[in-house]
Amino acid sequence: SKGIYDLAVLKAIRTIPRHVFFDEALLKYAYQDNAFPIGEGQTISQPYTVALQTQLLEILPGDKVLEIGSGSGYQSSVLLELDATLYTIERQYKLYQKAKQFLTSFGYKNFNCFYDDGSKGLEKHSPYDKIIVTAGAPTIPNILIHQLKIGGKLVIPVGNKENQIMIRITRIDEKNIIQDSFGTCSFVPLIGENGWNE
Repeated sequence: SKGIYDLAVLKAIRTIPRHVFFDEALLKYAYQDNAFPIGEGQTISQPYTVALQTQLLEILPGDKVLEIGSGSGYQSSVLLELDATLYTIERQYKLYQKAKQFLTSFGYKNFNCFYDDGSKGLEKHSPYDKIIVTAGAPTIPNILIHQLKIGGKLVIPVGNKENQIMIRITRIDEKNIIQDSFGTCSFVPLIGENGWNE
């Protein structure tokens, strides 16, 4: 009803047990369409936002995807349900450990977790078919565009620390991109060399 029409994305959202990503005190809220704290100053995004970002990426089976901000591992799970090959990076060590543990326990195989500054991307394993950023950036880091394949897509919230615009970048060739906007959103800040300072 909110505009998520990709049947594969809807199936992934229905399949993943969101409550397992919640602390016991918040379990009763697990299936509300809201964001909730997961510790370390971070949040688990509302299901709609996860579905929107995923739909905008237009994931195809086997796509090589870079996720910046593993967080709880919920968004990672959705991407893996769509048969992506996932490279996910998290700057909070406790969350990095938890996400890796969750994804392993679910039986997913096609993923690699990294503990690092995600605002720099992950040059070592580039180029990527798709890149998703799950934190609000002050600008679109050029370093991420350069880690996209030609024809690849980057979905990133861009704005101030409180409110952003959901942006999709499509890399047309070595020098040109197409930029589309998809409404307002609110994410925790992207911290790092190409994001906000601590």
